[in-house]
Amino acid sequence: MVGIAENHRAARLWRDVIERLRDAMAARAAHPARTVVLVPYAQLMSLARQFWAAQVPDGFAPRFETTMNWARQRPWSPGATDLSFEIGRDLLAARGWLEQGGLRAQADALASVLVDVTWQAAEAARAVPPAQRSAWAARLRPQLLQGMEAPALAVEAAIARIAFEWAAASAYATDALLDGTLTSGVDLLVLLQGFQAEAVPHALAQQLGERALVWPVPVDAPAGSIALHAAADATEEAERAAACVLDHLAQGRVPVALAANDRVLTRRIGALLFTRGVPVHDETGWKLSTTRAAANLMAALRACAWDAPADAVLDWLKNVPQLGSGLVQALERRVRRAGQREWRALRASDWGDSEAVQAVAQRIADWREGLQATRSLPEWLAATRALLRDCGQWEPLHADAAGLKALEALRLQEGAGDEAAAWPQAQRRINAREFTAWANEVLESVSFVPPHSGEEQVVVLPLSQLLGHPFAAVVVPGCDERSLPASPEPPTGWSMAQRRLLGLASREALEGVQRASWRQALQAPHCDVLWRKSDDTGERTLASPLVQALLLQGDGAPAGDPRRLRECSAQPVGAPSAHAPQLVPAQVSASSYEDLRRCPYRFFALRMLGLREADEIEAEVDKRDFGTWLHRVLGVFHERLQERASLARAERAALLDAIAHEEMAGQRLGEGEFLPFAAAWPAVREGYLDWLQRHEADGTVFEAAETKHTEQLGEWTLEGRIDRIDRRASGTALVMDYKTEGLQATRDRMKTPLEDTQLAFYALLLPDREVEAAYLNVGERGEMKAVPHEALAEATHLLREAIPAELRRIAQGAPLPALGEGRACEFCSARGLCRRDSWSE
Repeated sequence: MVGIAENHRAARLWRDVIERLRDAMAARAAHPARTVVLVPYAQLMSLARQFWAAQVPDGFAPRFETTMNWARQRPWSPGATDLSFEIGRDLLAARGWLEQGGLRAQADALASVLVDVTWQAAEAARAVPPAQRSAWAARLRPQLLQGMEAPALAVEAAIARIAFEWAAASAYATDALLDGTLTSGVDLLVLLQGFQAEAVPHALAQQLGERALVWPVPVDAPAGSIALHAAADATEEAERAAACVLDHLAQGRVPVALAANDRVLTRRIGALLFTRGVPVHDETGWKLSTTRAAANLMAALRACAWDAPADAVLDWLKNVPQLGSGLVQALERRVRRAGQREWRALRASDWGDSEAVQAVAQRIADWREGLQATRSLPEWLAATRALLRDCGQWEPLHADAAGLKALEALRLQEGAGDEAAAWPQAQRRINAREFTAWANEVLESVSFVPPHSGEEQVVVLPLSQLLGHPFAAVVVPGCDERSLPASPEPPTGWSMAQRRLLGLASREALEGVQRASWRQALQAPHCDVLWRKSDDTGERTLASPLVQALLLQGDGAPAGDPRRLRECSAQPVGAPSAHAPQLVPAQVSASSYEDLRRCPYRFFALRMLGLREADEIEAEVDKRDFGTWLHRVLGVFHERLQERASLARAERAALLDAIAHEEMAGQRLGEGEFLPFAAAWPAVREGYLDWLQRHEADGTVFEAAETKHTEQLGEWTLEGRIDRIDRRASGTALVMDYKTEGLQATRDRMKTPLEDTQLAFYALLLPDREVEAAYLNVGERGEMKAVPHEALAEATHLLREAIPAELRRIAQGAPLPALGEGRACEFCSARGLCRRDSWSE
């Protein structure tokens, strides 16, 4: 960065600072080695050293530090009751404090809140010299909870009281600065003050008196070239911002700063730059929990819960290196066939006869069982480490930067658990749910900053950290009223009166920081300001008040669209068509032939290739489940009626109820899941018994239910399962198919009887009998209506000729085009394969 233009404002600023520093050192006879310069941000330390080396190449150099970096020169470890500022340890301590404070029931929900509030109070507490901290706490204690006596504020008051006492009683790493341990040999301390006055450096400067100088870094300077971009929505804003960055790089304006006002928007911009091969260094980072490595680690913990959903376990297993993809797919097929939502509900019989699948299932059971006991945190860490090693996730986590950070954050590295064993808070025994919640909180609270390769030309950083950086251009997206308010909200947890009492930043102070950061960004040689006119929901949004003030002042100029237009030749996508004579199936069912009639390409995908969607495990109970259940209930009911002579109406109702409850229990559904259909059952039962009485009045009797049939038709075998076959008094077979759809939908099937193939197909399966056919529509309100097939004989004759003729055409190489028409496309599972939504009409 030192190679930036000599006339850059930041370069001039650092030259002036170094010149003033040399004069101050000479005037006070301060030796450079005993001179300390405190900079506002850690990123400025190396920058300041580079500028000093460029301006004063010979002799000793002063030490450029931040307060935390300086304090680390004296080894420090937190005591049993001290704040550690390590989220994992402080969460455990917070839970203990809450339990002692009478909030045991709310400890899980309030632990992270308490840590956040305490960390804020610690900013004030650690600025007080250790010897004076008790007196400081005694002075503030009576005033801190004034106005919080109401019962409705009891929880807030308890959190505030615990947070204050915890912060006041804690020791801090920076105590080594305020107690004189590290400052005794300092000849001169220079505090370079940024946009916001930091409490500890100012307390240190007051303590050193004449040996300290406070120099505000000048932020008032002429604005550079400001380009204003009003985007239509977030997508256009991201594209424009990326185009601005590319334009600056093309013109040699390096490095470029990308201000992180809106993290989601910044990630989208980074993704666009990545596709163009532009390396980006993100100094702000993102939540560790959002990385793939951390997600895989948490997937393992959640999958080992005793009540883990089957989908959660399968998601984890797909990322377990020790299991091959073939075995996992075999497991998934069996799990989805069993239809069990919770893994623990799976039975030994669900795994089938494969010894390999059974062995894997047992291994998974051992893994899960190993993470379900109640134990202390060190024991949990050891068990988790053993699981990750055994299932093969340990090495991939170690090889990934984010994975290594996750292991460090959770103290899963070898030896790190020994230190955790010394924490008094870690000795409490916790269950799997509590450990998983703790791990999740840790990963949610830790930021991951990708390693810096040194080749990045674009740097992502907060608006407030532009100070002192010699950027050639600054791109500031997210300048809307939500992402860039003129007056930011202070952190929650402390009221404004409490913040003033503690000396924390007020709303006015935060507004001053925001405005100063904004002015600093506009002083870059080239600055692009972007905002959107609407959000992702289409709701109108306004520009930030800071942007509106800029427009009122007439500063900046509206910029054209920086995105470059590319001329692309049209490449229309037509409907696909397949040729697969060698894949013609030897067996045909009613549903497969219906697929062929609706769309040949659907027949090709689902029947010839054998593709199918995986059954949903977590899906809610719907009318399809109701229909399946009703088919079984009525089938068993009529089979039992055959075994008994004659039953009265009341006895039939009782039998039907008993069978209904048996089948409901057999579906192994969760409590209450079938409740909507169970509530409708009495009306369905009575309606069906009324219909059955009328149906049997002319001598019609039940013959069979759910029967399988096959019939040879030329070279092909027809197969099917018929819901129900009754026998008329004349001996004619009555084929019936239950429908739980709306009555009008059933009637629509018969508007053109020759187009309906299902009942005609069933008639083909009974060639030796005279057949009638009908759909029996079962309404949830008890309405039962039989819709007969009026042209069954003609439809059966046509179908007998059509099926072999069409299959022969396919076997001879006839195309199987995608039709893309009608209701068949709306819910077709092959739609993604034929890419119906991409066709050119």
